[in-house]
Amino acid sequence: MHRSGTTMAWNVFKFCTALRGLGSIMILLVLGVVGVTYYAVVWTNYGPTLSDGGLGSLAAFAIIILFHFLLAMLLWSYFSVVFTDPGVVPPNWRLASDEEQRGESDALNSLEFCVLQPDSSNQRTRFCRKCNQPKPPRCHHCSVCGRCVLKMDHHCVWVVSCVGALNYKYFLLFLLYTFLETTLVTLLLMPHFIAFFSDEEIPGTPGTLATTFLAFVLNLAFALSVMGFLIMHISLVAANTTTIEAYEKKTSPKWPYDLGRKKNFEQVFGMDKRYWLIPAYSEEDLRRMPELQGLEYPSKPDFDSQDF
Repeated sequence: MHRSGTTMAWNVFKFCTALRGLGSIMILLVLGVVGVTYYAVVWTNYGPTLSDGGLGSLAAFAIIILFHFLLAMLLWSYFSVVFTDPGVVPPNWRLASDEEQRGESDALNSLEFCVLQPDSSNQRTRFCRKCNQPKPPRCHHCSVCGRCVLKMDHHCVWVVSCVGALNYKYFLLFLLYTFLETTLVTLLLMPHFIAFFSDEEIPGTPGTLATTFLAFVLNLAFALSVMGFLIMHISLVAANTTTIEAYEKKTSPKWPYDLGRKKNFEQVFGMDKRYWLIPAYSEEDLRRMPELQGLEYPSKPDFDSQDF
């Protein structure tokens, strides 16, 4: 039994090490897909049409502008996720209620009173045995990153990091713009893809035709898969839940952080509407919304917090 447990722990360790090693490879893979798509759409199919003149040239210009806009937002969101720390637990962090209780206990001890037991309705601090430190509410340990992550949603190999409190909005925008871009490319290249299976002659070299075919297949696959992830995360945001917490809710009769769809949305995207669709927050939102920092989360006033 002990040997089996040791073997399982070793397998998990090797799996986590392998995920860390994927790092730069996944970034290069994303950039490779972007490069193939760019070549197929701009250089091969729609760029040459700009010099033809007429309505076709105008339509190609509009398509290229929209393509570049969505691509720029996709890459901005993607690298914002990659280079933004998902949220680290500050050194010597303690829950506010714990600090108050410790201060009261010290005062009572100095007066030779007995120490009062904390009320069971107060929020209890969780402790991470791997990091050997307290865990803030909604914080979880990531075995791949080897540390606790604030409001951890999941570890994503595509962004080479965890998705947590500080980069979750950027991840959602990355999903949104990836879905829009890949859907646009799929629709643009679909006539060329259908032409492969017709008897008519297709202009272009074997290399450009192969690139167009590959770009269509890749973008169709990504559009369908990302659509599923996007729908799932929209439902999670609406309920103020992470992917990990979705499993925790199954054992809890109530969820303390569900404050209604509007407030739940604002806890991820902020209150300033001008920043909702870009991977950034306004200074005012960062100042007035402590939940954007990943350490404090308002909960229902009639809910007695436990081990969340």
